[in-house]
Amino acid sequence: MLELVKFMITELVDNKEEVEVTMGEENTINVKVAKADMGKVIGKDGKIAKAIRTITKAAGSREGVKYSVVILEADED
Repeated sequence: MLELVKFMITELVDNKEEVEVTMGEENTINVKVAKADMGKVIGKDGKIAKAIRTITKAAGSREGVKYSVVILEADED
């Protein structure tokens, strides 16, 4: 599932090297992207983020697992 989410996110953003997808607690998929790419991942009114969550939910139901996707801003150093 991580590969699916990472593929969708990297196709949306400009800074592909800053995309980080990890598995958190209780089937939570954490996605970190650059601050400049947050708007592209969330989309207008959250439509892209909602679509990513819907696809992940559908793919997870085939596996019998309920996933949730959390989009985070990457730390700026």
